[in-house]
Formats: sequence, C-alpha cells, structure tokens
Amino acid sequence: MGKRIVVVGAGAIGGYTGGHMARGGEDVTLIDAWPEHVEYIRQHGIQLSGVTPQETHSIKVPALHISDVQRLTRERPVDIAFISVKSYDTEWATHLIKPYLAPDGYLVSLQNCINEERMAAIAGWGKVLGSIVSLLSAELYAPGHVKRTVPVGGAKHTVFRVGETHGRITPRAEEVARLLAHADSSKVTSNLWGERWSKLVVNSMRNGLSSVSGLSGNERDLAEGPRDLSIRLGSLAVRVGQALGFQLEKMQGMEPETLARAGEGSADAKAAIVENLLRISSTRSDEQRPSMAQDIFKGRRTETDFINGFVAARGADIGVPAPLHAKINELVKQVERGAIRPGVQHIANL
Repeated sequence: MGKRIVVVGAGAIGGYTGGHMARGGEDVTLIDAWPEHVEYIRQHGIQLSGVTPQETHSIKVPALHISDVQRLTRERPVDIAFISVKSYDTEWATHLIKPYLAPDGYLVSLQNCINEERMAAIAGWGKVLGSIVSLLSAELYAPGHVKRTVPVGGAKHTVFRVGETHGRITPRAEEVARLLAHADSSKVTSNLWGERWSKLVVNSMRNGLSSVSGLSGNERDLAEGPRDLSIRLGSLAVRVGQALGFQLEKMQGMEPETLARAGEGSADAKAAIVENLLRISSTRSDEQRPSMAQDIFKGRRTETDFINGFVAARGADIGVPAPLHAKINELVKQVERGAIRPGVQHIANL
C-alpha cells in the first residue's frame, strides 16, 4: 500500500504540487480553508495549466475543508503531510494535522521563508523536513484553477531541493524528492539551511519590491531603477546570510558573492547579475507576479515579516544592518493596511 499523503494548503504551490502527485498515482488528499476552492475540486478536479498547452491537466483528487479534517481520525493515518500555507499560518496548520500522523509519519515544509523551527516546536525535530521550491511561480487565480507562470525546470534547473534539518541524506528525504518529481525536477540536499537562505535572498529581492511598486516580475527586472534596487536588496541579504554562517547556493544562475558585490558597486559583478536577470525575464510570462504581490492584489495578509522583515531582524541581531530591507518591510505593511496604494513613487528615492 502506498503512503498516505496530505497537502495542508492547496493554493498555488500546494495545489500545483499536490495535483501533480495525484496525477502521478500517489494517494493524495488536498486540505484548504477556501470553501469555494475545495468544492470546485470535489466536483471537477483541480485544473492545472502552465506556459505551454502540454501543461494543461484536469486531475481528480480528494479535497477537504479544514472543518472536515477531523474525519481523518476514522481513516488510515497520514504518512507524509506537506505544509504549504503562508508562513504566518504555520503553527495552526501543524497543530491541525499533527494528531493524524502515523507513528512514523512526518511533516514537510513546502513554503517560502524559514519555518522548520516553528514546526519542530510543535511536532518535534524528528518529524520535520524542509523542501525549497526554486523558480516555480504559480497563481491560484480562481477556485480549483492554478496556473504556472514560468517554464518547467526539468534538466535545466532543479526546482525542488529536499533536506533533513540535520543535513544527512535519508531514505525519507529521498522519498519526498521522488514524490515532488511528479511536479518537476527534484533532488536531496545536505545543505537545507543554505538552500533556505538562498531562496530567501531571491524572495527578498522581488516580493516586497513588486508589492510596494505594483510592478510585475518583468516590469521590475527590465527597468533600470527597480532592478538596481532589487540587486541591492539581494546583496544585503547575501551578506546577512554569510555572516550567519550559511553556505549559500547559486541562485537561479547568480553566484552569491557576485550578487553581493554587484550591490556594493562592482561594475563587472553588476553586469553579470543584470545579464542573468534579463535572461530570466525572457523566459517568464508577462503575467508573473511574486506571491506577495498576488496577496496585495487579493487583499490578503502578506508574508513580509518573514521575508524582508526577517532579513532585517536577523541582520540587526548579528550587527550586519540591512536598513533597505527594513524600509521595504515598512512600506509593504503600509500598502497592506491600505494607507498607501502600490506605486513606483514609493521606491523612487530608495
């Protein structure tokens, strides 16, 4: 009998990944808090699409509203629970599914930001793995409908990087990598924390900046001013991560040290990073917006405290100031509250 899998949070990433696992024949149940989304999936299946017609699929998969989760007590225990909610919902999602785990069951953080420690505080370190999602931009644009807005990584770029918190390669990490390979290329890493901070660097360059400015991914990276600001944000985040002792990984073609120097005034380094950002823009859909910018558009709470705010806070803790991240975090909160509307004027003097 195959492993019983649940995905807590069937939004853009959870729905896309869980849908593809179900399409691959795995025993998957999606759990989500949006009633219309759950009802659509129950009646019609989850609808996945991408940048090519071949990526369009309609997949039948069981779906539960969070109020239905208690029925799992009468069913086979859960072997693997992917947590794919916003970072601020990590604790309650962990509490929600923990009672239904099998004795050897475990949790996998399939999220932005760094949430493994908060999950472990509830379930125990032995119950927690992490998975970084690298260069998989998607949007839940209607109930039951998820669209991927960047090309499939495949052999050119490994999208999923699965790791144990202690860094050893284990059978269960290999099992999770196999499951995620239904959605795109995957691997097991012995450098979970370095991979996590590397992804945080990329998110901190893009999410808050697009949220405050209202710019799409391509608009942000193709315009010199916003692009330069993005590079400076990335540079600061790299320096904080290095000071914390993380072994940073190459980030979507960008070497960490090159990105850091690019934001510090090196013309050669900046030229290399700009070339890379323009290359990525040439492959990205014009519809692509970072997840935080999607949250602003939908009137939802953002993860800014867990991205730019987190970089600023950790930098302050160790004496490596990142005031630009603190400023972006503050501006995102103003947009989130409705105190200001997104616009490029907010970043013009940064």
